[in-house]
Amino acid sequence: MDDLKPLPVLGYTQQSEEKVRVVNRNKVLEEQVLRQIEGIEDTLADEDNADPDFYRWTSIAKSHIQQGFMALNRAVFLPKRLEHID
Repeated sequence: MDDLKPLPVLGYTQQSEEKVRVVNRNKVLEEQVLRQIEGIEDTLADEDNADPDFYRWTSIAKSHIQQGFMALNRAVFLPKRLEHID
């Protein structure tokens, strides 16, 4: 990746190879954790955990994991506010 270009998203600037590697690794870790949660849902859904609270809590867990990784990746990339919007 010798020719780094800004991300094609408004507010995001050119990122170093290291930052891109960090965020890509974070994406892999996020996916692993989400699959772990889904595996728990699949494994325990037929047991007594079919209670609605079981799915409510696993849904909350997934949402919080996604939100946490989104915040972490924003911390790495530090997107800027838009100066002008049309």
